[in-house]
Amino acid sequence: MFFKKFLLIFSTKHCNLAMKNLLCYNLLNYSLEVSMNLNFTIQSEDNNKSIKEFLKQNNVSARLLFKLRKNNCIFCNGSSCEVSQTIFTGDQVTIDLNYPEDNSNVVPADISLDIIYEDDHFLVINKGSNIAIHPSMLHYSNSLSNGVKFYFDKIGLFKKIRPVNRLDRDTSRVGCVC
Repeated sequence: MFFKKFLLIFSTKHCNLAMKNLLCYNLLNYSLEVSMNLNFTIQSEDNNKSIKEFLKQNNVSARLLFKLRKNNCIFCNGSSCEVSQTIFTGDQVTIDLNYPEDNSNVVPADISLDIIYEDDHFLVINKGSNIAIHPSMLHYSNSLSNGVKFYFDKIGLFKKIRPVNRLDRDTSRVGCVC
C-alpha cells in the first residue's frame, strides 16, 4: 500500500484514544487527496496576485516552492504554469506534492516493523523500546527510520523519513506514518 510521508509519534502514556482518533479524523478530512494534491480556489482578495505570492501567503516555504518549481508540480486551471503567472478570482491552483524525494541519507535495514495498521494513508507502527527513531553514530543502520526506509524502498515510495519528534531509544510508543 502506498502511504504518504509524515511520521507522527503518539505517546501511549499521555495521549488517549479519543485524541488519537480526533487527530486521524482531522488528517483524513484535510483537503489533501490520495494523489497528494493540494487544491486552492482563488478568492477575490487574492485576485491579481502572482502564484508565488499566493503560495507564500498560504505558508508554502521557499524551499518547498523551489522543489515544486523544479519538478513542474504547480498547476493553474489544470495546466502547468510558472510562479510568476497572475491568478484571478475562481482560478484553481494545484500543487502536486507527489514528487520523488532523495532519501539516500538513510541506509535501509531489514528491521522487523511491528505494523499495527496500514491503509493508503497510514502506517501505524509500534516502536518498541531499545530502538532509536533516528540514525546516529551509535545507531547508523539500526533505527526505526532505517526500517521505514527499507519498507519505503520495498513498496517503491521515494519519500524522506520525517519523524515529527524525537523519542529516547528506551521509550516505547506508537508511531504513525501518513
